[in-house]
Order: sequence, then C-alpha cells, then structure tokens
Amino acid sequence: MSLALRTVLVGAGSLASVVLATAVAAQTNPFERVEAPSPPAHLNDGRWGEMIQVRVGPSGNIYVYHRCFKVVLGDPNVAPGHSDGLTADCLGRWSGYPPILTFTPTGEFLEGFGVGLVGRPHGFSVDHEGNMWLTDVALIADEMGAVVHKLNPAGELVMTLGRPGVVGRDQETFNRPASVAVDENGDIFVADGEGPNNRIVKFSADGRYLVEWGSTGSASGQFNTPHDLAIDSQGRLFVADRGNNRIQIFEPDGTFVDEWRHFGRPSGIYINRATDTLYATDSTSNSRTNPGVRRGIYIGSARTGELDYFVPDPDLESADQTRISGASGIASSHDDAVIYAADVAPWQLRKYVRP
Repeated sequence: MSLALRTVLVGAGSLASVVLATAVAAQTNPFERVEAPSPPAHLNDGRWGEMIQVRVGPSGNIYVYHRCFKVVLGDPNVAPGHSDGLTADCLGRWSGYPPILTFTPTGEFLEGFGVGLVGRPHGFSVDHEGNMWLTDVALIADEMGAVVHKLNPAGELVMTLGRPGVVGRDQETFNRPASVAVDENGDIFVADGEGPNNRIVKFSADGRYLVEWGSTGSASGQFNTPHDLAIDSQGRLFVADRGNNRIQIFEPDGTFVDEWRHFGRPSGIYINRATDTLYATDSTSNSRTNPGVRRGIYIGSARTGELDYFVPDPDLESADQTRISGASGIASSHDDAVIYAADVAPWQLRKYVRP
C-alpha cells in the first residue's frame, strides 16, 4: 500500500471519529430567526423573487443576487407556494430589474446593480475590495450567458470572463459557470459546473488563464456539479461538489487536500476568513436524493472539519415534495453573529441571529 493511500485511509478514520464526536453538538441550533431585509416597495411591491446567493461585503453591507422577481408557481410536482427553481430569469419584462440588491447591516435598502446584464443569475461573490463577481447561466447565442462578470464597487462592468452566449471548454469559454471566488491576491476561481464541464478554472487578477483541473466523476479531484466555492484563511479552495454529496478542498494550484462528506449535500458554502467558520447549506437532500441526510445549514470549522451547529430547513417536513427548498446561498456577518440564507424555491431571504 502506498504512503499516500495509507495517509488517506488514516485521515478517513480520524474524520469518522471527529464526525461521531461532534454529532450531538451539531444537532444544536443556537440561532434565532428574525426579520430579514426586503426589497423596497417600488421593486415588485416589496416581494422577493427567486434568490440564488447572498454575500456580506467588506463594510458589512448585505448583497443579494436574485432572479429579478420572476417566480413561476403552480407546478404540481412541488409544494404549494414554491417555485420550480428552474424557470425564473431576468429576461423580457424582468430585464429592467436589478439582479443585485444591497442593504445595510440593519436592513435598509441601498441600491441595485446589474440591470440588463444577466439572463439567469447563478453564482455571486464580493471580494475584499468590494468588487462584485457574478455568473450568468442563461444562453442566448452570441449575446448573453455562459460568462463571469466583474463589477467595481460603483456597479460598473470592468471585466468579463468567457464569451457571451458561447459555450465551450477551453481557455476562453465556459459552459455554464456556477460560482466564482476571489483570493486575497486577486486570483479568480470559477466553478464551470452547471453544464457538463465539471471543472475548476483559475485566472490571474487581470483575467489571464492560469490553470484548470477536474472532470466528470466521483474520484478525488473529479466533480458532479461543483455548485459553489469558498476560500479559507490559508488560501485553500473549498468546492461544494453537490452531485457527489461532499466538499472537496484544494491548494490554490489544484492539488487535492481532502474531502468532507458530513456537511450535507452542499448547494452553497461560505467561509468567514477571519474565523475560518465554514457554512454549508443543503437544499436538496430527501428520502430519494442523499437519503438519511437532513436539509439545512451546517456550521463548523474550515480548519478541522468539526461540526458545531445545524440550522434545519424551515420546510424540512416537505422535503419529499420539493425538488429544492432551503438555501442555495449562505453568508455570515464578520463576527459570525448573523447568518443570511438565500432560498431559491421558497423565494425568501432568511436572517438568523445568535442571542
């Protein structure tokens, strides 16, 4: 047996011990749900549409990335009051709405960004300089979608990665980029994972292609819908490998570090780099998909992998009647005292505080 394989097996045994030791603690939920920010009345009468991501910026302001208020209800295959999670977009009559809404930490609306820029919002992040990074998984040939956009703090478009409306798998094209994360040194990581590519692509701060890794599969370094990305204080990249029910961890050059399977079936992940607290949100597990695992928010340590808390999905009892229910997007305040959860199908923003 090779030393590398022995190391993996020993690590797996240690991880199993960690999971067992923290299982009881992970069932506790010290967070209390409170009123969350809402759109102003002039935007869809103050009602949310489908939300895909929420982030907290350097100054503590909250950024919500959503699908321009369009919500399709009445699908017999989903629970009443839920959208199907598949048909909302920012096209047609909805193209005049901003896909990014910003709020103060106390919930006051500030402004919106990105009007007319994206067709179907998906991935979103805010870097340490306040730049906004957003992905578009729509596909309008030679016009829109399959790209990553960078907006400066004023909301001006300053960079686009990929070719609008063109799908591919090379240094200049994506299929449908699911997420984007930016390191402190400016390096850009893109999860090209909503289509068949199943890869991570790394660019320099000025948009120059550097390296990529990944293919379709379940082995280490392979992916099945890499849905979200996060970076810890060491610069390691965490990938929410949703289709494989795990988080994979890599060095910035793509070297595989570890995989964690005890943070649910992660649709969204977030790491507070100041504390290395890891938040992972499972919005799709039920009795048919990843059976035995509960939908909700898993909270633990990005350093050790230990689980600390679990916040259950409010619609947990309806998990078998919904394709997707809880948060696809997740974030925390800088002191970990507040959690924000962006719900796709229930089209709501949730806010939790720790009393």
